[in-house]
This record gives sequence, structure tokens and C-alpha cells, in this order.
Amino acid sequence: MYYDIETRVIKEAEYLLKERTTVRGVAEKFGVSKSTVHYDMTKRLSGLDFVLYEKVKEILSINLSERHIRGGIATRDKFKRLSEH
Repeated sequence: MYYDIETRVIKEAEYLLKERTTVRGVAEKFGVSKSTVHYDMTKRLSGLDFVLYEKVKEILSINLSERHIRGGIATRDKFKRLSEH
């Protein structure tokens, strides 16, 4: 999709901030793996735009702290769907 890695990294970061989504959400949107997005946000972005990197780091930190909550909700919903059948 993107031939210029730097452009992709900046667009991923802007999307992450605008939508306040997860690494998985960014990966789906840009058609790359979660590992690629994570590497882009934690390694590549700091060398391209440090101010943007600091903002993204905050979102990633929030996502990390909420991860167990989202997982619990997903599990609850899964078993609720299974019990309805």
C-alpha cells in the first residue's frame, strides 16, 4: 500500500491519535501486521517526529493499562453469545 515507509509511519501515528484506536486497529486499517505497527510506533516514529512520538506513546500506554479490561469484556461477550445458542 505504501512504498515510502516514513509516510506510512506518520499516517499510522496520525490515525492512531485521531481515532484513539489500538495497534490492532491501525494494522487493520493500513493492511500491515500488528508487529509492524508496533515497531513503527515505538522505534521508527521517534526518529521522524519526536513530538508525534510522545503523543502516540501516551495512547499506547493507556491501551496497555486498559488491555486486561478489554480482554475481560471480550471474553464475557463471547460466552454470552455462546450461551444464547
